Amino acid sequence: MTNWASIGEKTKQELLVARAFLVGVAEPPAPALAGFVAEHGPRRAVDLILRDKAPPEVGAEVEARRAHVSGEQLLSASEAAGARLVVPEDPEWPHEAFACLSGARTVELPGMAEPIALWVRGKAGLGDAAERAVAVVGARAASGYGEHVAAEFGHGLSTAGFTVVSGAAYGIDGAAHRGALAAGGLTVAFLACGVDVDYPAGHGRLLRAIADQGVVVSEYPPGTPPRKHRFLVRNRLIASAGRATVVVEAGARSGAANTANTADALGRPVLAVPGPVTSKNSVGCHGMVRSGQAVLVTRTQDVVEALTPLGAQSSVELPAQHRRTDELHPHARRLHDALVGMDCASPDELARDSGLPLGKVRALLPELELAGFVARSERGWSATE
Repeated sequence: MTNWASIGEKTKQELLVARAFLVGVAEPPAPALAGFVAEHGPRRAVDLILRDKAPPEVGAEVEARRAHVSGEQLLSASEAAGARLVVPEDPEWPHEAFACLSGARTVELPGMAEPIALWVRGKAGLGDAAERAVAVVGARAASGYGEHVAAEFGHGLSTAGFTVVSGAAYGIDGAAHRGALAAGGLTVAFLACGVDVDYPAGHGRLLRAIADQGVVVSEYPPGTPPRKHRFLVRNRLIASAGRATVVVEAGARSGAANTANTADALGRPVLAVPGPVTSKNSVGCHGMVRSGQAVLVTRTQDVVEALTPLGAQSSVELPAQHRRTDELHPHARRLHDALVGMDCASPDELARDSGLPLGKVRALLPELELAGFVARSERGWSATE
């Protein structure tokens, strides 16, 4: 691999132009072209393609666009859109994340190949964002329960130091991104269209927020419209970028199930969130758990544990749930616990329920009242929180 820091600006520009041409000349995943580029390098590959000297399988992938794509024009369009082209020669490239795709191509796993280059819009570095990433995916027509859980996972994973990867779709994807953004963490959106295309249209504001705090990424050149098949192709990038894939809600046949199957094929852990047994949105999740494809998870800590090597302790410290009553003396906390289950209780009743001496109860109640934990009325004492 070319050392980016040791080459001149002219060579860098030539590499960018070559990679821009290659990523635009064939519809991803283009495994034959990816292998051809890996063998010959980008500039040599472009030369052979333009001279019609590429192998027939590569020629079939590039034939339709070969005479219509210009690397220089694509780079200009990218610059105008406020995006950049990140290439494997660049230190920003997440080599570890996409190594599994290269291996899958080598063993001819159908529909698998590493990206030749990626168009990126955002302030964060793609390599840094992908270093500790977890994919969170699910149904577009999500339930309120699903969106709540996805947002909780997005927030919790960000708080634990992970990047949240998803596809910026309505439903689970959007909720996961928003949870990460609310926690001030990194989040990555992989699109099935150009990075300058707001899709879905209602997520334009969300995509701008992701670009401000993380990155928006696509294999498809600026201006490329979304197409149904591109979502399935895009899913392999989500699956490979995450150290694990968390599926919050998914139908039996869905994009989220496709991402989970891809992650499983790539050797990445699949984690599924359970839902109501009557929910069609959770049929896919329940099926993954039942078949052994996925591990059941209900909280962020479950995900962290799944990513921690067996026998090792997690270095991630999740914030403990804190209650104000945790600060109380044990006797005061016992008295408060007794009050929570009673309404307008007398000191005598509280003494019997808590087992504390009546004198201790009478001494503690004014202290708890002053601290705002209990309130007194003509009928007796009640807990306020």
